[in-house]
Amino acid sequence: MTTFTDWDILRNLLLAARWTILLSLTAFFGGTLVAMPLVMVRLTRRRWPCRFIRAWTELFQGTPLLMQLFLAFFGVALFGIDVSPWTAASLALTFYTSAFLIDIWYGSIQALPKGQWEACRCLGLSFGQTLYRVVLPQALRIGIAPTVGFAVQVVKGTALASIIGFIELTKAGTILNNVTYQPFKVFGLVALGYFLMCYPLSRYSQYLEKKFNAAHHH
Repeated sequence: MTTFTDWDILRNLLLAARWTILLSLTAFFGGTLVAMPLVMVRLTRRRWPCRFIRAWTELFQGTPLLMQLFLAFFGVALFGIDVSPWTAASLALTFYTSAFLIDIWYGSIQALPKGQWEACRCLGLSFGQTLYRVVLPQALRIGIAPTVGFAVQVVKGTALASIIGFIELTKAGTILNNVTYQPFKVFGLVALGYFLMCYPLSRYSQYLEKKFNAAHHH
């Protein structure tokens, strides 16, 4: 029987934590790439595209992430397409992330006074010029804190990818526990790993919120 030292446990968890971070980054950047154009389309207020975007956000916000991961992995396999746990987890988390980012960013733009759009129209600025020169720089200040805060949810959401066999921090903890029979030690270290990833993001989100609120009140 192989014996695992504390260092072996820690080393394996650190290796798995890299995959947690990589999956979180992939989901967040992928979600950003999906969300940005959809927010722009939603701002045009065209009826059918807006209905599609609303359906998109409601579908991914209104169903459990666990179910989305199952469908991405097992559902696609029904059509004879073989996807790896990494691909399935990346896709499911990207779509899940995009649905929330659309609402955060669209809400940030909507929070600005309507008079700003009208003033820009009076100055002869086009929709694109108004958006990039006037609206987005201000919306960014409102939206950045909740966006960073949501990044914490994405990191924690990656834990569910263990269900489809993707070896990240939670899955590695489960495997190590089955070998070492030391659940308190193993899952204590897993919890510490998530805390060390999420806590700086939470603090940074609070800092940004205070900073931009102070700037807003001056």
